[in-house]
Amino acid sequence: MSVRAAVVGAAGYIGGELLRLLLLHPRVDLVAVTSVRRAGRRVDGCHPNLRGLTDLRFTSPADLDDEYDVVFLATPHGETMTGLAQYTSRAGLLIDLSADFRLRDPAVFRSHYGVEHAAPGELDSFVYGLPELHRGELRGADRIAVPGCMAAAAILALHPLAAGDAITGRVVVDARTGSSGAGAAAGQTNLHAERSGALRVFAPVGHRHEAEIGQAIGRPVSMTATGVEAVRGVQVVCHVTLRDGVDDVVLRGLYRQHYRDERFVRVVAARRGNYRLPEPKILAGSNYCDVGFATGTASGAAPTAAVAVGALDNLMKGGAGNAVQCMNLRLGWPESLGLEFPGLHPS
Repeated sequence: MSVRAAVVGAAGYIGGELLRLLLLHPRVDLVAVTSVRRAGRRVDGCHPNLRGLTDLRFTSPADLDDEYDVVFLATPHGETMTGLAQYTSRAGLLIDLSADFRLRDPAVFRSHYGVEHAAPGELDSFVYGLPELHRGELRGADRIAVPGCMAAAAILALHPLAAGDAITGRVVVDARTGSSGAGAAAGQTNLHAERSGALRVFAPVGHRHEAEIGQAIGRPVSMTATGVEAVRGVQVVCHVTLRDGVDDVVLRGLYRQHYRDERFVRVVAARRGNYRLPEPKILAGSNYCDVGFATGTASGAAPTAAVAVGALDNLMKGGAGNAVQCMNLRLGWPESLGLEFPGLHPS
């Protein structure tokens, strides 16, 4: 059985990744893709990697009909919350990749996004789309809010430690992201001439994703974000203070306990080799999030602090891939359906 799917806001990088996944998905019939600016143009003119896969053309969002089983919203922040009634009428299952419904508290949303939420009464109607933490809720969800890319990496890296009560105090997240995270319509600061060779700290304090991370792990979070020269990829290095008695053996046990049965989370914490800790370079195009940890103490002393590391492809497990995983889960399909690509090495 196939479901009829539409993607709203399909001209961007996340939208293009959704199209690639859905066109190749064995149980999805992609029937509509929208773009305000590109209505009437061929999809493969905007996403050249899709040449030969589809003859679809972009349509205006106003031309959507009411016959879809699932609608993916890859729209700019602010559009889902103002058009929720319109989108709800289009399909039984909405999967939103914007930031509009990731946070539960409208005051926290206002403080991090600088605007009042347009539909505060609907915040609790969306399930946070991270299967590893909310699988049970997602099985019955009709509205899903996909996490931010850096938030997803940090939450998955930190969750075993927070859930296991292994850490105390404030968590400090140092995040690095490739240029595709800025979107296809990024401005002058993301021109190649400006970004090439740069390590730009674009959010020294207060990045929006720190609210998502804090909400998920139940701890205060401070976050810094840096743009690096890569196109795809997110890596987070999370600094934590360990509770007394927590050592490497305890940490490794917590990660194994939480992720031993997870298809798309791998624990990477080796003592030697080129890829001892999570590295986004080998995850490009895959739906994996690699997580790991390291401690550093004087010889023979018990560790007092650690770093938790997470890495993923921001357009996949940090966006479109995670959205498809949520769809698979909600519709009762194997979570890995259409998401089996393992990444490239070397790349």
